[in-house]
Amino acid sequence: MKRSLDGLDEGELLRRVARGDRRAFDALYRRTSPWLTARLRRRCADEDVVAEVLQETYLAVWRSAGGQAQSSASGSAVGWLWTIAAHRLIDAFRHRARRERIPSVRTFEAVAPAAEDEALAGGMDANLERALHELPAELRQVLRSMVLDGLTARETALLLGMPEGTVKTRARRARIALREALS
Repeated sequence: MKRSLDGLDEGELLRRVARGDRRAFDALYRRTSPWLTARLRRRCADEDVVAEVLQETYLAVWRSAGGQAQSSASGSAVGWLWTIAAHRLIDAFRHRARRERIPSVRTFEAVAPAAEDEALAGGMDANLERALHELPAELRQVLRSMVLDGLTARETALLLGMPEGTVKTRARRARIALREALS
């Protein structure tokens, strides 16, 4: 007759999980998941993120219990479990931050000419045209994106593959150079 797993501590359950005992894993999950879920919810209000982190945590426990079971003393299994969950939560926050930092770029069908083409076709003042062509290529590129195409500094940075601060600096330098050339 199989012995009940209820009397075992988390360290012993972890050692059994390391040997591939599915019942021990289920018992460890039932015993620790409510506590772990509550701790995660205190740090993150998004239920989807909490559920994902919980799933990734127990998947990691199943995969790497062997390494921890050999080095764990009694009582450290729960601390190890929390360490895994905390790292997974930090990863989820980083992933969300990266996703929110990248602006979505809308695409439009080419039904109207580009702003640059309109400006050039409109008979740009000869002095302005000369001043634009005398600008260094990197300044002209930023100015074209921001002024003629109407992109924001963030969108220009994404388009040109450079930091937003660099885009702002180059746009300011281009405007100063144009102002000096036209005055």
